[in-house]
Amino acid sequence: MKKELLIGTALVSTLGAASVAEAVTATMSGNHQTGVQFSSPTGSADSRSQKNDNNFTVSLSETTDGGMTISSSFMLANEDAVDGDLDAGFTLAFTDGSKLDVLNAGNASGSHDISVPGSAGAESVTVTTSNNAPTGLDFATDATKYGVEYHSAADFLADGLKMSFSLSTDDGTAAGSTAKLDGHVALGATYVTDLGDTAVTIGAGFSQSEYAKTGVALTSDDGGVHVGVSAVTGDLTVAIGFADGDSIATMDSTTSNDVQVDGEVVKAGVKYVSGDLTFNVGVVAGSAKDSTTIGTAGLTEDSYDKTSASVSYAVASGVTAILGYSDVDSSNEGTNDTTDGSAWYIGANMAF
Repeated sequence: MKKELLIGTALVSTLGAASVAEAVTATMSGNHQTGVQFSSPTGSADSRSQKNDNNFTVSLSETTDGGMTISSSFMLANEDAVDGDLDAGFTLAFTDGSKLDVLNAGNASGSHDISVPGSAGAESVTVTTSNNAPTGLDFATDATKYGVEYHSAADFLADGLKMSFSLSTDDGTAAGSTAKLDGHVALGATYVTDLGDTAVTIGAGFSQSEYAKTGVALTSDDGGVHVGVSAVTGDLTVAIGFADGDSIATMDSTTSNDVQVDGEVVKAGVKYVSGDLTFNVGVVAGSAKDSTTIGTAGLTEDSYDKTSASVSYAVASGVTAILGYSDVDSSNEGTNDTTDGSAWYIGANMAF
């Protein structure tokens, strides 16, 4: 009940902010990326396909007489990608540098995961759908849309430190036979400092989510921790991150085959910029034990190991040509995956 009251108060405060101009300021941004992927799966013939990634975002903002900024944004998607559910919310930016996200606020732990370089290409390698080895540092950072996230101002408690806190609740409907996310609480922090000519960023987070199934809390819920370090020296960026936790996966919505996943992942990468050229190299190593019985640890392991690299060339302002390569070696329940393999990508991105 406390979470519902806090979220409701934040929303009322947002919509009740006074002294706002009649028309807000609107800006637009987005990108159009298209190219060709050449795939070489382990267990089938080579193939090629066109890859597209198109985004169009509208951002809205206005500042009250008191100096507080109210903003929101939404993205227009291709018709075949529309799911009927926009992820828009409100953001209040206060005069002290702190801000509050209301509705679709996300997860404070996920807000502070370190960005680790990898291929900038759009190539993808398919693995068995039941393989639950995590591939991202934010794999255990679930949140519902009915939430808030508070971000501190810079230099919070110490120079270079920023922190976030978030929580969410459910939509009030009863849980069914498929695991339902009821809410979460999370903390995240980022610390930035200089070591000589090197700028060092450390990011870490903790999240705990609550699930229910047929009105009963699960034995093990989603949650975990992550930590990462990024170092930038001139044109060179080196980063590494680690995450460990439990997540809930629904493998088959028709049979409500919920899976409890106990996983961990390590990511590392390097980026180097030389004039108009950018070189990226990255590796990912994830592993997990899962079970179709919620709360019961799995006995065999899923694994996912990926190596990727790319070269990007700035052709003109906002236009980038990309050559990318990825190789994935995976196994499901201890058995080598026949759908993994490698893929090349060549294409271009136009951003505005």
